[in-house]
Amino acid sequence: MKKVALITGGTRGIGRDIAFEFLQRGYEVIINYFNNESAAIATQAEFNMLGYCPVLMRADVADEYAVRDMFSEIFRLYNKIDVLVNNAGISYVGVIQDTTPAEWDRIFGVNVRGAYLCSRAVADRMIGMGGGSIINISSIWGEVGASCEVAYSASKAALIGFTKALSKELAPSGVRVNCVSPGVIDTDMNSHLTPDELEELIERIPVGRLGTGSDIAAACSFLAEAPYITGEVLSVGGGFSK
Repeated sequence: MKKVALITGGTRGIGRDIAFEFLQRGYEVIINYFNNESAAIATQAEFNMLGYCPVLMRADVADEYAVRDMFSEIFRLYNKIDVLVNNAGISYVGVIQDTTPAEWDRIFGVNVRGAYLCSRAVADRMIGMGGGSIINISSIWGEVGASCEVAYSASKAALIGFTKALSKELAPSGVRVNCVSPGVIDTDMNSHLTPDELEELIERIPVGRLGTGSDIAAACSFLAEAPYITGEVLSVGGGFSK
């Protein structure tokens, strides 16, 4: 029986590349999305043309009831889940004085509460299976902080603490929890950066280039299959200087 993987926020950017990686490795893949249905359908169609058949599931990961309903459907279809990648995330660029409480709460709602709700939903099923892998997508800014991205940096730092605590809680049951911390990745989330800002960042990357979604996807597939690794934060940033 094929293994089953859920990728939250999996229709574009890093999430899309993670979904593709698991499809190539023979997993049944569920791609979660929320706002952009046209992008979700286009991504599914693209994968279909390549011979893969991912399942789309719409849910706001910050909504307790939407997450409950999504996992009820997943367990109805597959009765199990082997890998959960908590990738769904949003950012905000601006000084803290301009960050409203509503914006702060929404960032933490998706980036942290979403990971909590999804992990909570799979915990009993993975424990009953005798194992599973939860992978949280943090950020280099969660490790070192980024000016004008305080809310985003704080939320990604929280994911690191969440990973370390949950890994200790679930390890006796055979469930592994790890974190991937992307460096500067060539995605829409970094489209606000000017060419000069990008060049400055690249100068701090020893391998001399921006990262790609496939770089992050490779790290996720490694952690999904690494039976003796848990509670770790795997930085994937080309040696980005901290």
